Amino acid sequence: MKRRIGSRTLTHLGRYSLSQTTRKIHNSNFKLLNPSSVTPTTVGTNYKVRQYSNASEHLKTTLSASRDPRHMEQSYDLPKYLLNSPPTQFTVLPNKFRVASEYRHGETATVGVWIDAGSAWEDSQNNGVAHFLEHMAFKGTKTRTQEQIEIEIENMGGQLNAYTSREQTVYYAHVFKHDVPKAVEILSDILQNSKFTDADIERERNVILREQSEVETQPEEVVFDHLHATAFPESALGYTILGPEQNIRSIQRKDLLNYIDTHYTGPRMVLVGAGAVDHNQLCELANKHFGTLPPVFKVRPAERHPFVGSMVVNRNDLLPVIHAVIAMQSVPWTSPDYFAFLVIQAMVGSWDRNLGGGKNLSSRVCEAFAINKELKMHSLMSFNTCYHNTGLFGCYMVGEQSSEEGGIRDAVHTVLGDWARIATLASDLEVERAKTKLKASFLMQLDGATSTAEEIGRQILSWGRRVSPSEVFMRIDAIDSNVVRNVAQRYLSEQDPAVSVLGPADAAFFPDYHTIRGWTFLNRV
Repeated sequence: MKRRIGSRTLTHLGRYSLSQTTRKIHNSNFKLLNPSSVTPTTVGTNYKVRQYSNASEHLKTTLSASRDPRHMEQSYDLPKYLLNSPPTQFTVLPNKFRVASEYRHGETATVGVWIDAGSAWEDSQNNGVAHFLEHMAFKGTKTRTQEQIEIEIENMGGQLNAYTSREQTVYYAHVFKHDVPKAVEILSDILQNSKFTDADIERERNVILREQSEVETQPEEVVFDHLHATAFPESALGYTILGPEQNIRSIQRKDLLNYIDTHYTGPRMVLVGAGAVDHNQLCELANKHFGTLPPVFKVRPAERHPFVGSMVVNRNDLLPVIHAVIAMQSVPWTSPDYFAFLVIQAMVGSWDRNLGGGKNLSSRVCEAFAINKELKMHSLMSFNTCYHNTGLFGCYMVGEQSSEEGGIRDAVHTVLGDWARIATLASDLEVERAKTKLKASFLMQLDGATSTAEEIGRQILSWGRRVSPSEVFMRIDAIDSNVVRNVAQRYLSEQDPAVSVLGPADAAFFPDYHTIRGWTFLNRV
């Protein structure tokens, strides 16, 4: 969840992105990581090289001729606006606390701390404590009251934000460049010196309970929480971010302090700056304010999150439409198939009847929803949610019930049929069109210091490095229709899906699980 001092907002962490790496020595007191070279076929460091296409072979040949990533990018004839993108500087402090920054000309900057901890690190007894802690962060420290924190931020003309996701917790501020030292000091004070008084805990407990009640009235939030619960029933990925009501009512000060002591350690945190920031200054500030954090992992993440093909139906006849999510297990951030899934997601696309149009969309399934009024669909959204060790790829649909021909039952059949079509008949033309759309979407996400900081922080925690826009484009270009068909066949065809349904979804309006599973077979095409 996200909260903001200044103008307050409440939202979930956006679902995915890409990135960049240039490492530079700034101070002999800081331990530097070796620069990782740009390779054309794998994102992480633990995966075998996969031969994707002729473009991949070209990149490998170029890389062997020069180990300089910039030289390789230039020889690949990439657009100048990519080659001229600013580098991301990266430093590791002696306590393994990391600092990453990307300078862009301007008068403002975003600085924040990204923490490798969220609801996926919790257990059934303390589920919800990460989100509770985020709420408590702005309630006062040993040196500042809540009012003083708000006044300092307001006097700087800045914004202070925080949000919690399943795998990450983030605190960041957007300020003028000359206020960066003050912002980092405030973030450090909030993270390390919060008081957590009993009165503040009780007051915030009621706020979180009201927030939980509001979330339960939002069908999209409910249906995705149920999707995770049914897809990952044996791991913490199946927990909600807010936690169950009984946990929210029982969390105490000792639970918050124990969570901080366990998870807020040097190797689990990254100080990120984007905009008008100086990396040397940021390293000095990090060493001053975060240099005493313990340099150890006190707990390790789960080795795996078992995916279970299953279905959960939350029948609610008071809702006028059915909300349904169908997902297959996909890949983690560092998988070599990650970018192929992004291309498939762009091919499936998204559609909403309130936006008009749709008859000329590049997505076959979106075009079918827009033209075929018998389907009675309201919207469609494809998604590719990645985590450290697993992922979910699927579609979220909203449509009307119908006991006659059409309705959401036929819409589900249409979506699964499109996945099967991609696995066997994906054409070069539609793959190239999806790649162009994906590139444009990626560049649009990098407008502004805050979005850039979020990209850097998320990637450092997920991949251990920043992937440059140039590398992103090269990886996308290395994907062709053969790769797309191969990935779709392995992950989207003849597999057990996870299904979550909310609304008036009885047997007359929505197919049962065995029917849906049967529709995943390729022999339907």
